[in-house]
Amino acid sequence: MKAIIIEDEEIIAQVLQNKIRNADPSIEIIKILPSLKTAKKWFIQNEEPDILFMDIQLSDGVSFELLEHFQLKCPIVFTTAYDEFAIRAFKVNGVDYLLKPVNDEELQKAIDKCRAIVQQQKPVVADITELMHALSHPQLTLKKYKERFVASIRNQWMPIPVAEIAFFVKEELQYIYLFNGERYLLDSGSLDDIEDVLDPDRFYRANRQYIINIDAVRTVKPVENSKLLIRLKAPYHKLEIDMSRERAPVFKKWMGR
Repeated sequence: MKAIIIEDEEIIAQVLQNKIRNADPSIEIIKILPSLKTAKKWFIQNEEPDILFMDIQLSDGVSFELLEHFQLKCPIVFTTAYDEFAIRAFKVNGVDYLLKPVNDEELQKAIDKCRAIVQQQKPVVADITELMHALSHPQLTLKKYKERFVASIRNQWMPIPVAEIAFFVKEELQYIYLFNGERYLLDSGSLDDIEDVLDPDRFYRANRQYIINIDAVRTVKPVENSKLLIRLKAPYHKLEIDMSRERAPVFKKWMGR
């Protein structure tokens, strides 16, 4: 099978290409397209591939615009660092999605699904149309994120507005740290559960231990061993949070939203 990758971050594109080759060596990546403009030009001049891996948010626009210009029938796997496009509901019949950084197991499932569609020769235009309809009516798909958490303090419960939280951390238990320097024990929930109900425009999962608020970030510095070092604003300016450099392009794009 022949595949195209549309991705504006070169490092992410190369990592995805290597992961696809490892997952299925029979897939030939015939082109990596770095922008919406080059993608439109390529599809005008070439036949569509068997599979299309496509980042949603590109430097020069949203890749869904391709679907408005071309009636693509190949299965499409969207890649994104954000949940805001509400495409979980479209993980059927030729529309799939992968959250960055791409998980090997999820990638394998997406490839297997696409292969089955290609072998059955079933067009996916109807699903794309439904997706475009939902995206043009965001009020129908908008995810409602958590507005407050319940903290435990001296055998009492206390509501904490999300806007006051600088970061979440897993120590022996889960804690929230507020911008004013206060720390509270969370009443329940793992970091995975917490991440799922937070607005991804505001909060980022830096590693297995930390979820940080964009307003708490002071600087990010590359360090040895392919790591990034995140430094937070006062009163947490002495705290340093490690993050893998593989996440750097996604994290940089998140910070610049």
